[in-house]
Amino acid sequence: MGERRGERPPVPDALPEPVVDAHTHLDACGAETPEQVREILDRANAAGVDRVVTVADDLASARWAAEAATWDERVFAAVALHPTRTSTFTDADRAELTALAARPEVVAVGETGLDYYWDYAPPAAQHDAFRWHIELSKRVDKPLMIHDRDAHDDVLKILDEEGAPSTVVFHCFSGDLAFARACVERGFVLSFAGTVTFRNAHALREAAAWAPVEHILVETDAPFLTPHPFRGRPNEPYCANYTLRDIAELRGVESAELASTVTRTAERVFRLRDVPRSQRSGASGGPRP
Repeated sequence: MGERRGERPPVPDALPEPVVDAHTHLDACGAETPEQVREILDRANAAGVDRVVTVADDLASARWAAEAATWDERVFAAVALHPTRTSTFTDADRAELTALAARPEVVAVGETGLDYYWDYAPPAAQHDAFRWHIELSKRVDKPLMIHDRDAHDDVLKILDEEGAPSTVVFHCFSGDLAFARACVERGFVLSFAGTVTFRNAHALREAAAWAPVEHILVETDAPFLTPHPFRGRPNEPYCANYTLRDIAELRGVESAELASTVTRTAERVFRLRDVPRSQRSGASGGPRP
């Protein structure tokens, strides 16, 4: 595998039912132009991944994601300031994110939350920014997409204190069965990335096997977290196919059944069918600023 670590995994045969990649980063996958976005989505479609939510982590990425979602009807956007980038968070940043979050092609506020693994932003700044994003999610009436790394207790504590938005998605869910139960009890949705396919992720796989199917989404977090057996190689939205099939096998169900339910959940959570198609005409556009 060493000499192949720079290669994308093979595009698998299409799923029997299409599925949505609920969290990806098309810009980090190397896309800048409408043509490059289309190439990535065409590969995804060949594997049965028919739509994606491309997610921002800073202001430049948020601008690009919102614009890219107007280039191709298969692309939707989520905007926020990643918790590791919250050491400075100005009023101008808040105003711009508010305007971007209100755009029809932006279907979620995220990814926001807490990250105690890296030390790029102090906890106090992360907490303040997280609380602001929770309020923004409620104000624009769009789902909140959570980044939670080594911060389970504090994420739930702040959500409980602020009052969670009507829809909360735990991106790249990383908890065990007990944490999954705590999230589901609150009505939250668990989005599983390629990490759930790792054979040493026993607690996470137990959570994925237990979670009520209507609380499950599938994502890639591409270009990161490529699923087994291609761990360490570049990820793309088409690899949601591998993760969906692995979860179906783990749960003892047919992949078509799981894909159909997960797709309905994605459409409900992100209200994908409500996004005006007139806003998504495949307009030409320039590279990321």
